[in-house]
This record gives sequence, structure tokens and C-alpha cells, in this order.
Amino acid sequence: MSAHAPAPLRTGGQVLVDALRLHGVDTVFCVPGESHLPIIDALHDHQDTIRLVVCRHEAAAAHMAEAYGKLTGRPGVCLVTRGPGITQASIGLHTAAQDSTPMLMLVGQIHSEFLGREAWQEMNMGQVFQTVVKRVEQVDRVDRIPEILSRCLHAAVSGRPGPTLVSVPEDLLYAQAQVSDLGAYQTVVTHTGATEMAQLAHELAQARRPVLIVGGSGWSAQACADLQLFAERFQLPVCTGFRRQDLFNNTHALYAGALGPGVNAQLAQRVKDADLVVAIGTRLSESTSAEYTLLQAPRPVQRLVHIHSDSQELGRVYQADVLIQASMSSCAQALAHMAASAPPSPCAWAEWTQSAHADYLAALVPTQVPGNVNLGTVVAWLSQRLPANAIVTNGAGNYTGWVHRFFQHQQFNTQLGPISGTMGYGVPAAIAAKVVHPDRVVVCFAGDGCFLMSEQELATAKQHRLPIVFIVVNNRMYGSIRMHQEINFPGKVYGTTLENPDFVLLAQAYGLEGRRVNYTDDFPGAFEASLRAPHGAVIELCTDPQAITPNTTLSALRQAHSTSTP
Repeated sequence: MSAHAPAPLRTGGQVLVDALRLHGVDTVFCVPGESHLPIIDALHDHQDTIRLVVCRHEAAAAHMAEAYGKLTGRPGVCLVTRGPGITQASIGLHTAAQDSTPMLMLVGQIHSEFLGREAWQEMNMGQVFQTVVKRVEQVDRVDRIPEILSRCLHAAVSGRPGPTLVSVPEDLLYAQAQVSDLGAYQTVVTHTGATEMAQLAHELAQARRPVLIVGGSGWSAQACADLQLFAERFQLPVCTGFRRQDLFNNTHALYAGALGPGVNAQLAQRVKDADLVVAIGTRLSESTSAEYTLLQAPRPVQRLVHIHSDSQELGRVYQADVLIQASMSSCAQALAHMAASAPPSPCAWAEWTQSAHADYLAALVPTQVPGNVNLGTVVAWLSQRLPANAIVTNGAGNYTGWVHRFFQHQQFNTQLGPISGTMGYGVPAAIAAKVVHPDRVVVCFAGDGCFLMSEQELATAKQHRLPIVFIVVNNRMYGSIRMHQEINFPGKVYGTTLENPDFVLLAQAYGLEGRRVNYTDDFPGAFEASLRAPHGAVIELCTDPQAITPNTTLSALRQAHSTSTP
């Protein structure tokens, strides 16, 4: 069509889907609703370019879109209906916000003539979600659909990435209009300057006990490689933020470990003892900073260089000595150039870095735990068995302490875990991972309570032919909550015990294979068989409730509390 030809007559649903295509969207996760049927109808006509993944629950659909955004760096797109649909999907918006993940939520709204009357399933999207998403927009005319979609997609990928929401009244999706299309969104990249790099070089020259902390979103495989060159040139001990372990090769001699709940005590002390912390990409959130104790807020004891893509994050919690606003790609490139151009010089902290890695290696040895299944040994075996590009997902709960401690990520984009700490994330994230990377092995870890928040999506995996191995760590309780209950209210167990279904039969009911592991030595065989299952499999690990963390038991927690209480 020439630049002066009249725009074609299309429905609002067609205009919206054509806009998604022009923006490069190739996947939409949804739960169908009558309010957005014209969108689904338009998607039907473009099945060759946009894949529609139909889910069983809106929360899972939203988490799939969030995981897609993590894996691709492009906004994951989720489509839900008004009222109950968007409120159930809101957990995915919160996850995307806290995890800094680009995402676009599309919501079919009530008829535009009924707005403001509290019509059936009506919700004021702006009032409800303006504190969660980066932008919330409601379409008021069909011809503005391309403009509003472009605005929200630009917002989703700019600065600190995050979720955006577009609400479209049902009647506008059916209405026809001649609407001109717009071009694809662009990601704006911010660059470091010579002055900032000189400041960083000066801080390194003065340091004797530096630590590099990497985290956040917006990374790429090339950016991670550039970061590694920088770390190698200056022999910096590298630790990763909470659930960002795949940003640096965990088998590298410079790796010092991961920050977050259950952090290695030696690593935590090392960060406290550092005289310089270079934080790249990370917000230094509550989890990564151990409730703001590793670095005191708002003014750390250590010298702090904070590099982030969003100017609003710099100085928001921590008053740093050097603030640098830069996108991760340009920042890492500048760091690699700095490393290449720096004159050779002896490293003043070589022993400091070596001991940091030695502490990390010592913590990799699985600990002894009660019961016949040692989750640490299982995870360590998987770490050695899986290919380097395998994707491991998890939700939230104490079981993740074993996964994060004993699994070594070697490549970028091999870890999917919610920074927000939401349960039920691992299953939908695994499905999204298999959608994006069908040729890679995908393994999901979930606690029994975590798994049962999204187990219905096994049907989604089966329907879309996505073979995944789901590992259910079954200790018959909400383990994390039980741990805190024992610490704060010892001997008063209430509300944290679970009566679970037969997970093997449940898997079979969905058309997957199911296996139960009662002994550690039985896991390798069960996993190899599950990996060959044509439709995927569920492996139930029967763990002892006493094994509450890799380092302690419920009884020990109870005893420690009773002896410390006067």
C-alpha cells in the first residue's frame, strides 16, 4: 500500500492485532473472554505469525507472558477479560513490576456506553492498577488503538522495564474504521560517558576489597560476555542478585555466589567487609541486600558505584558515591572497552577474590538432611546432568533454597524465578520457556503448595505439546510459612499442614507421565525416563518435613527458639 493510499476498513480487533504484528509480537498468552472475541477472531487470521497459547487461569497466562519477557527482552503479551479476568491476572503484573520485566496486558473492557455505571464486571483500570504498572490506558476511539499500543510498548521497554496495561471497550473491538498503522516500537539505549568511566576507574584504583554485584533486567548474552571480560581484567569477585544467577557463569573462578534469602554467611560477611561495591543493573532490593543490612540504607559504609538503566532508581534507596545511568548493553560494552584499554597491573585483591570463590565451592557440597530424599544431592546431580542451556524454573518456598544453592547456571537465560517471591510461578514459567525455546530442556521445581496453585496448566502444556519435567518437592506443608511459624510461635502448628492429592495420578489424569521418588538414589533413573516422556512428566520427591532448609531442621529451630526465650 502506498503512502497516500486510503487506510483499509478494519474492525478494532483487526487494527489491534495488525498493530501487534507490526511491533513484532509473535506470541499471545490468554484466557478467552467474550469481551475480546474480535481480537481472538483477528488472531485466527494470523496464526502463521502470532501463536495463541490458551491457558487455564489468568494468573498463569500473565506469568507466562512475564517469563516470555524475561527470556526475550521483548514485552510478553497477555490477553484477558475485564473484572474477574484482570484481577486474577494482576499477580503477573505485580511480578513483572518487581522483576523489571517488559509486559503488555490487553484487557477487554465493558461497552463504552456503560462506563461509570458499575456495569457487569466493570472495573476502573486506572484507579486499580496505576500503582502497579508503568502505564495504564483505555482506548476511547478505534483510530487511537495504534497510538496507545505504541505508547505502552515504548513504556514497557524504556528505563527500568515493566508492565503496561491497555483496556479496550468491547464495542470498539467490533466497530469498523479506516485506521493508519504505525511503525514498531524502539528501545532507547542510554550510554555511559568518559567521565563516568574515569570515576569508576578511580574507585577501583583506590579499592583493596572490591565486590561486583550484578542483577536486574535488560541483559543479553553479549552483555554478559562483556561483563565477564571486565571482571576478568580486574579480577573482581562477582556475586549475583536474588534469582539472577544466570548473569554470570557460576563455574567461573571469579564467581562468589548468589545473594538473597539463605545467602552463604561467608558471602554476606564479604559484602559487608568490602570497601567498594560496584552494583550493575540491580536495584539492591530487600532480598538482594538482606533487608538492607549488607549495605546499610540510605548511606552504605562501603564506597558504592551504582549503575542502572533508570535514573529514578539511582539514589532512590541508596546514596552512592558514583551514579551512572546506562542500559546494560551499552554499560557492559563500555566496561569491556575499559578492560581492554587498561594498562596491565598487578591485582591488589587476588587473594580476596580467590577466597570468595573457595567459599562458594565449599557451599556446593550437599548437606545432610533428615529423610530418605536429599534435595541437595538431587539438585547437584541435575546441575551436572543437564545441558548448559537447559532452563530451570521455580516458584517460591523454602525448597528454592536448595535449587539456588546447588544448581550452577553457566549460560544467560537459564533461570526463571520470581524476584517478587510469588507462588505458582514455576509451572507457567516453564511452559513459556518451552514455547520460546522448544529445542531446550526445561525443568520446573515446585513445592507441593506452590505446584497446586498452577497445576491446572499441565493441561496447557499437554494441549500445546510442550514436554517439560515438573519436579514436585512434597513435604506436605507450606514449608516457608511453617518455618516462620516455628520461629515465632513454636509448638503451635496451625494452618500450614497440607493434605495433597496423589501427584502421580494427577499427572496421568492430565496425560503426562507420573513418578514418585522415595529415595535419593532413585531420582536419576526417574529423571531419565521422564526426560523421554513424549508429553512431559511429573516427578514427586517425597521429602521429610524436618528438612526445612539445607542447614537446619524444624526441631532445631524449635529448640533454638525455646532456649533463647526467657
